[in-house]
Amino acid sequence: MRSTLVRGRALLAVVGLVLAVTACSPPAKTNSAAATDAGKAKSAADLGGMDKLVAAAKKEGTLNVIALPPDWANYGEIIKAFGDKYSIKVNSAQPDASSQEEITAASQLKGQAGAPDVFDLGTAVALANVAKYAPYKVATWNDVPDSRKEASGLWINDYAGYMSIGYNAGKVPAPTSLADLLGPAYKGAVALNGDPTKAGAAFNGVVMAALASGGSADDIAKGVDFFAQLKKAGNLLPVDPTPATIESGQTPVVFDWDYNNVAQATKLKGKIDWKTFIPSGAAVAGYYVQAINADAPHPAAARLWEEFLYSDQGQNLYLKGAARPVRVDAMQKGGTLDTAAFSALPAAAGTPVVLTDAQTQKAKDYLAANWAKAIG
Repeated sequence: MRSTLVRGRALLAVVGLVLAVTACSPPAKTNSAAATDAGKAKSAADLGGMDKLVAAAKKEGTLNVIALPPDWANYGEIIKAFGDKYSIKVNSAQPDASSQEEITAASQLKGQAGAPDVFDLGTAVALANVAKYAPYKVATWNDVPDSRKEASGLWINDYAGYMSIGYNAGKVPAPTSLADLLGPAYKGAVALNGDPTKAGAAFNGVVMAALASGGSADDIAKGVDFFAQLKKAGNLLPVDPTPATIESGQTPVVFDWDYNNVAQATKLKGKIDWKTFIPSGAAVAGYYVQAINADAPHPAAARLWEEFLYSDQGQNLYLKGAARPVRVDAMQKGGTLDTAAFSALPAAAGTPVVLTDAQTQKAKDYLAANWAKAIG
């Protein structure tokens, strides 16, 4: 699903790394009463309030995160801000891992000190692995719409983006529609951010293509057909895009979340004229999902991390990275939203589509059955 730009590398590689880490990692120290209590806590109140949670997390001293590239939704600054605020060491493992690889790592490292404490997952993978999460409700739980969280606290959306097309204006013409990408001007130029059967960004790229091609959130077949046509035309690159491939000109057109494309434009300013385009009538809003690993080796730090992400500070840090925080409405009403950062978000014409759980599962099943046949 993402490296610094892409969270979607080969599962085989990460499994090998996970097994290697498992072989040399000591068992997690989770036998203390404090760790046991934190592992059962469903809110900060269960530990006696925020001060007690902070103290327990500082005593653990460590937080393990996974699949969080520094350029993705501003996670580099978020991780630093959390570590600095609470004097907790954040171990950020495998930033190029996909959502599915996060789950694989948690399974392979279960009981080990290096296991991930928390997850940041695409919806399809998140919903398929609910049994692996610990229920927890942050202090700002009520600010999050019911449709954006699981009622008992097993998972909660953290931020959203709109699927977009980033392009190098110095190498390719500005697309005015998705169909433009099938033309000869885009020969060997178009890259999809990952494998849509595993990566959230790529999954939603196919959904966007379906909407732009006359399909719907209930039927993404035309999205798969579009990428098959793109490959047949010689325009689809068999390359996972990264900041390096963008800067080198290897991937002049990239399907990715708008916050990633905006981040690339900022990073490459003065080197490449990188622009972001959202096709009219094909805006797809995708939320990522936060969850706590039920077997987290640092359960208090895991819960404090969630509190930080859903605080005004954490939500505005997402916004600074051009991601749309899930608490945006409540923060607007409360006057705590970074309005300058919010105003700078890419515009999208039409009402953005957010897939329901049922639509997500249906699309996931269709991709599992048809993507490899269409693109392989």
